[in-house]
Amino acid sequence: MAGRRIKPLIDATVGSLTLGAFGLFKRTSRERMANAAGHLARVIGPKLKEHRLGRENLRAAYPEKSDAEIEQILAGVWDNLARLVVEFAHLDEFHLGSSNMVASPELMARYERIRESGKPIIAFAAHLANWELIALAVKQLGIKSAVLYRPPSIPVVRDTIIKLRGPLMGELLPNTLDAPLRMARLLQSGVSVGMLADQHYTRGVEVMFFRRRCLVNPLPALLARQTGCAIRGVRAIRLPDRNAFSGDVTEEIEPGRAADGSIDIQGTMQKITDVIEGWVREHPEQWLWVHRRWRDDVASPRK
Repeated sequence: MAGRRIKPLIDATVGSLTLGAFGLFKRTSRERMANAAGHLARVIGPKLKEHRLGRENLRAAYPEKSDAEIEQILAGVWDNLARLVVEFAHLDEFHLGSSNMVASPELMARYERIRESGKPIIAFAAHLANWELIALAVKQLGIKSAVLYRPPSIPVVRDTIIKLRGPLMGELLPNTLDAPLRMARLLQSGVSVGMLADQHYTRGVEVMFFRRRCLVNPLPALLARQTGCAIRGVRAIRLPDRNAFSGDVTEEIEPGRAADGSIDIQGTMQKITDVIEGWVREHPEQWLWVHRRWRDDVASPRK
């Protein structure tokens, strides 16, 4: 009873602090604040319990790396996360083709082919660099899209995030029980859909990620089987100055096939996971190593 009475007060306090932080970030220079936040996170991050989890994950994924190399990656992880928080308050300042969102001719040509085809795609992404910028770039390109997201549990934080994201991105779809049906209908109506595909999913299918078993949400493969839409991977890449980004979109991912020619869900999700692993290996300091991607009951190497 006491807990239920205190929780609204805690939520209100956290909500107020979040709003205050966003307001402060917005009133200051994005680059200056991001640099300061990144420096501070490199100091504070190693003192948190999540740092130990990240270290364990990295040691299992990269047994050949030294302790110093692993700590260097984790320092980059904390730096990236701190910068992402600051950048969230400045989302309206990012524009594809500008100095803070570099777009190569190859990338623009690939996006143009997607747009000109008039066919929707199933896009998957990962917790790399600033993943919020992907949906923003797609909206700026004029591609009709919807993004699956997990709403924060604190109402004032949820409302603030929706207010910030809403005008800049496509339709925001909360990750509710009817989300798969809504996404299928959107695809059938010509709207592309996107989702993160690198998190643990209790009822998921088993795949191998860095030679370790884990469970992944089969939704991209299920949508492909139901609608026949193409699957592509999309990502943002933080550039060396750490305050600007480039982007990438893959060619179509050929789904795995069962003996009868139908789309094989597990095989397709393994292909998607292989793409994400390749991205992470390119820039390990930009991925979210400090979350529980592998669980004890499914994390053992396959023999």
